[in-house]
Amino acid sequence: MKVAPLRYDVIFKKAFGQPELFKALVKDFLQIDNFEIDKVENDKAFYPPVGNVNFKFDLFAEDKKNRIIVEMQQAHYSDTYERFLYYQLCAMVESIASSKSYSFPATVNTVIFFSRKRTPSPNSGLLEVDFQARDTYDGSVIEKVFGKRQHRLLFVYVNDFCDVYSSEETAKWMQAFSDTLDSEVDSEDYENPYISEMFEIIKEDNITADERAQMKEENNLEEGEKIALEKGREKGRKEGREEGRQEALEEAARNFLAIGSLSVEQIANATGLSLERVKVLSEQ
Repeated sequence: MKVAPLRYDVIFKKAFGQPELFKALVKDFLQIDNFEIDKVENDKAFYPPVGNVNFKFDLFAEDKKNRIIVEMQQAHYSDTYERFLYYQLCAMVESIASSKSYSFPATVNTVIFFSRKRTPSPNSGLLEVDFQARDTYDGSVIEKVFGKRQHRLLFVYVNDFCDVYSSEETAKWMQAFSDTLDSEVDSEDYENPYISEMFEIIKEDNITADERAQMKEENNLEEGEKIALEKGREKGRKEGREEGRQEALEEAARNFLAIGSLSVEQIANATGLSLERVKVLSEQ
């Protein structure tokens, strides 16, 4: 089956903006069975913004009955851990904006999907920050601090993961996500009906002209981002080489000065350093 890759924001939102699919991910990745929602918001933002950085959640859903918030993001090529930690913390702060105390009225969960970067862990494609208070002696959770509320920030790396250390449910979702990246999947490999439904939603024939245009725009932005990052790295390497060369010349000048048989003018000529710089080195 030909499908649109889930690495595109527009396709990620098309699939998981469906409440039933969103809840299926919440159940399998966060082990939350009682997540009651009837809608998923796209590009959720807080007004006024929390902090000094404006941001939007790709997907946002709130279960007001059970006081649970779940946000999902599709990570981009240059996205960092700090960005998503900021998102998580802002959502936690926003939840108490109108509260009369510092207690959190809702549990905040943020799930980040990385399709471009390989997992930094040799054991799993799932990394978690759970904000729980632990005893430094044995690592046990002290529930008296936050009660049983468990704020979580979950990173899901689908490009390269070891399913041995993942649950069967999460491994299948991660594999399905990964399979879409080359635009072709075999739906018969999956028994989960929600994964089959996801494939149907993002099937190539079901992608609109507007969605294709957005995919093309995202692809152009990604390529531009890669080029800019590589130029930045090359500039850094060049500056590093120049800095190393400068240090080597100055070290040579110091050696000549220590010997004491050459004038500062002769040392400047021999090393290529300026006369002023050699004089400074001679005074150190």
